[in-house]
Amino acid sequence: MRLILSALLLTLPALLPAAGADKPKPVALFDGKTFDGWEGDTAKTWKVEDGCLVAGSLDAVVPRNEFLCTKKTYEDFELKVTFKLTGEKNKNAGVQFRTKRIPNHHEVSGYQADAGQDYWGALYDESRRKKVLAKPDPKVLEKLVKHDDWNEYVIRCEGPRVKLTLNGTVTVDYTEEDATVERSGIIGLQIHGGAKAKVYYKDITIEELPAKK
Repeated sequence: MRLILSALLLTLPALLPAAGADKPKPVALFDGKTFDGWEGDTAKTWKVEDGCLVAGSLDAVVPRNEFLCTKKTYEDFELKVTFKLTGEKNKNAGVQFRTKRIPNHHEVSGYQADAGQDYWGALYDESRRKKVLAKPDPKVLEKLVKHDDWNEYVIRCEGPRVKLTLNGTVTVDYTEEDATVERSGIIGLQIHGGAKAKVYYKDITIEELPAKK
């Protein structure tokens, strides 16, 4: 009997699933070479350069907002995006999420992790409520933002809760109180119109999470 028990104890670890074996893994949304999985104005606005999704110009004013969006929709997730914004002082860009295309229009409607001007680290509601929903203390951003250099957004959505982390610091922890606001949608990359500006996006990964009520 002792020999049988010993044999069972030795084989038990192999029978049990490894810790974290079923945990979702981050998936790359951009392959670094093509627009596979994305849609937008890839004829004039968006380009793939040196492993980045790029839009805008430092020689001419960007005429209007443009968005490169995923073809797939997402609900609860953790999204990571590395980006660089260059150009004039009033340059602006951002990462859309839980968003949808406005039919027959270049605009989209939904949440945006904003970047540029006084909106770094802020949660903006693009086209829907057209206002900043939450933003960090400006003093926090003074040492946080890397101007004309690479920055990283981590966007985490779980049920009504939206958390933005910019360069390792949480800038927004927001809970949506409007039950009519959709909790799923596409991911979008923005170049804002009205300035000579150029934006680069790379290392875009998403980890889908179990949906929360």
